Amino acid sequence: MTRRRTDARECRLVCGAIALSAVLILPGFGCRQTAIRSNDERSQYDRYDAIRNERAQQYVFDAYGKRRPNLRGRLLDR
Repeated sequence: MTRRRTDARECRLVCGAIALSAVLILPGFGCRQTAIRSNDERSQYDRYDAIRNERAQQYVFDAYGKRRPNLRGRLLDR
């Protein structure tokens, strides 16, 4: 009977230690900068457009003032 109680305590202790370490370690991984910056070149075609000052805006504002990706402007042929 006492062996079961110590097993349960050990299990709770190990689970608590794992949870505590996860709480302390994981937030450090979420606060990193993105790998792709907004002013990075996306392709050789983007570089071509940037040189000729024809690069489409990355984001546009809709009628409600929300910033949306400019998919139409970036995907249309010129």
